[in-house]
Amino acid sequence: MAYTPLIVPGFHGSGPSHWQSWLQDRVPQARRVAGIDWERPVLADWAAAVGRGIDTAPGPVLVVAHSFGCLASVCATARRPQRVAGLMLVAPADPERFSPAGLREEAQDSISHAIPDRPLGMPCLVVASTNDPWVRLSSAAYWADKWGGFLVNVGAAGHINVDSGHGPWPQGIELLDALRATCDGLPLGNIDAQPGPRAVTC
Repeated sequence: MAYTPLIVPGFHGSGPSHWQSWLQDRVPQARRVAGIDWERPVLADWAAAVGRGIDTAPGPVLVVAHSFGCLASVCATARRPQRVAGLMLVAPADPERFSPAGLREEAQDSISHAIPDRPLGMPCLVVASTNDPWVRLSSAAYWADKWGGFLVNVGAAGHINVDSGHGPWPQGIELLDALRATCDGLPLGNIDAQPGPRAVTC
C-alpha cells in the first residue's frame, strides 16, 4: 500500500542538517507539516496543524515526529485514527516540561492531562535514548506503553538531533521501513496487537 510520510519537527523546528530533513529528501512522497510556529510549543496549535496535515495528505499517513512534535502528533492522531497507518515517534518530549502556553514554569500546570493515555490503535514506534535531556527513558517507556507502542532504545543518543550527531541517520530510514512493513502486516503483524511489554534495544 502507498503511504504518505508526514514529517513533524519539534521545538525550534528541524533545519536542513537535521535527520528529519535528510529523511524527507530520501523518502518518496514525504511532506512536512505546515502552519506551526516552531518557537512557540503550544500543544493545541501544533495538534491542530498536524491534524490539518493528516487530513490533507493523500492516502493513509505515516507520521514521523520528533520531540514536542510527537506529543502534538499523538493528540492529532487520536482524533482521526482512520487516517493514520502508523507513527514513528522519535525522542518524544516529556509533557511535564510544557504548559498549555509553552515551556512550563514551576507554578504552571503541565500538559500531561491533555496527552492521550490509551492505545492509539495502529502500529507505533517510540524511539528513545538513555541520555536524552528532554525525557527520561522511563518516561518514554511509560508513554510507549500507554499508546500501545513498541519502544526502541537506541542507547546513548542524546535527543536524537543535530546536537547529538543525528544529521544523516540511516537507522531512521530502517525504522521507517520496518514500520511500513508492519502496517502491511509483514513480517510480524501489527505491533500494537502484541501482548505485554514491548521493547527492543538497537
